[in-house]
Amino acid sequence: MPDALRFFLPFLVISAVALGAIFWYGGMAAFIIAILLTILEVTLSFDNAVINARVLARMSPIWQRRFLTWGIIVAVFGTRLVLPILIVSLIVWVSPIAITKLALFQATEYAHLLEGARYAINSFGAMFLIMVSLTYFMYESKEKHWLRVIERKLSQWGRIESIEIAIALTLLAIISFLVPAEATATVLISGIIGVVLFLIMQGIISSFSISAVIAASGLALFLYLNILDSAFSLDSVVGAFALSASIPIIAVGLGIGAYFVRSMTIYLVQKKTLDSITYLEHGAHWAVFGLACAMLASLLVKVPEIITGGIGLLFVVAAYYSSVVIRRAKET
Repeated sequence: MPDALRFFLPFLVISAVALGAIFWYGGMAAFIIAILLTILEVTLSFDNAVINARVLARMSPIWQRRFLTWGIIVAVFGTRLVLPILIVSLIVWVSPIAITKLALFQATEYAHLLEGARYAINSFGAMFLIMVSLTYFMYESKEKHWLRVIERKLSQWGRIESIEIAIALTLLAIISFLVPAEATATVLISGIIGVVLFLIMQGIISSFSISAVIAASGLALFLYLNILDSAFSLDSVVGAFALSASIPIIAVGLGIGAYFVRSMTIYLVQKKTLDSITYLEHGAHWAVFGLACAMLASLLVKVPEIITGGIGLLFVVAAYYSSVVIRRAKET
């Protein structure tokens, strides 16, 4: 059995069982929607696997396993079920229990409320992801560049202290003037929370890394990866209701996609793929920036999921192709 097939066998078995259960639950229509939701999740979050792999490589093997086991529980039930309920609860100021009942028994009404919470969801996610991408590119000591003209200039700007924070907050301020007046405060508060949360997590990770406390560092990185996963996945959670209002179907479809992305992350780390494909990490961070911009744009206009996911795939595929060309050129 090929190594790749052996590695992904648990994923394939669990996915087959879950899809079988959905087929039993809702028939062929539910089965097809679950597959479409899986494709949606993977398309929007594949770049997440690449970025997570770089972080995961810093973790001990036990924390890598916990990322795939404990983490998938957080991803499916926390990010894709509980977190949206909490966000809606805060926006409409109704108890989480009442919102949970809506989600389970009046899914259409819950989908309507979740759509109404998109200002908070997209603002938080966009600001967190912008900080992820800008922090990567605006690093003074960064020597390896893919889009050389742009990335060299961004690296030079990294000499300015906290420039990425200033850019993120400036974008947030501009967007807040363009959204409807009743959404301004929501956009500002949610976006600031995204920036602050990123800075807190980065500070915690850095302090643990300096003191070399492996267990604590593993926990901090584990928390950071799950927050990052949440930021990546919020748009797919909202977009899922365009295909189905059924919570079980959404949970299975997005859950399978999340499981695949996390399995791919572990696989990239074990095979040291990022070391051999030079620009893949660069492309993933450009994809993150594109996703963040799409989430900001969605505060003003409707952005189809195919465009949001297509931007990420375009950058990742282009970076992969460039890496292969460079590697072949070195070998000849």
